[in-house]
Amino acid sequence: MSTASITQPTFVPATLDLGDLLLRPWGPELEVRGGAVASLAAAAADPEISLWNPLRAADPVQAQAFIDKWAAGWESGTLAYFAILDPAGADLLGTAALRWTDRADGLAMVGYWLLPAARGRGAVTRATRAITRWGFETAGARRIELAHAVDNPASCRVAERCGFPLEGTLRASYRFGDGRYHDEHLHARLATDPWTGQ
Repeated sequence: MSTASITQPTFVPATLDLGDLLLRPWGPELEVRGGAVASLAAAAADPEISLWNPLRAADPVQAQAFIDKWAAGWESGTLAYFAILDPAGADLLGTAALRWTDRADGLAMVGYWLLPAARGRGAVTRATRAITRWGFETAGARRIELAHAVDNPASCRVAERCGFPLEGTLRASYRFGDGRYHDEHLHARLATDPWTGQ
């Protein structure tokens, strides 16, 4: 069988209704209170987001460029950026995303951030768990990794709650918003891992 005939795994736009949260694809059709561009620019200005998930989206032009990039990722099936919304879909709470790191091999990476008002209620854990399952069940992912700065214990707790075992430490692996390279913890789930207790 030639490699040209092998279908690559892909991300197909979907809305995930979790009851108390709604996950919708980022794109030009996303409507939230105050506007998607303004909401993303506000998120980029949050100190915790700008440190651990640096978004160069502080002004409307930059924010629109991010939204356009995420929409293009959905179109190509390479990026799956979900807006985490309140149940009515009116207020932006954060983002949960998957991206292929080796699409042909079914290897993806998950990431997320939450606005301050949404933190501490388990929203990012539920959203991360939902898109991880979605990535395995509908997108054909084989392995999904989660990496976070060692100095970000909140992300470590999310990984553990979502059933991503710690696999090791990546030394000086990523430059975060403070301009420094930080060690990261690498967690991962396989499509074959059980979802016991979750």
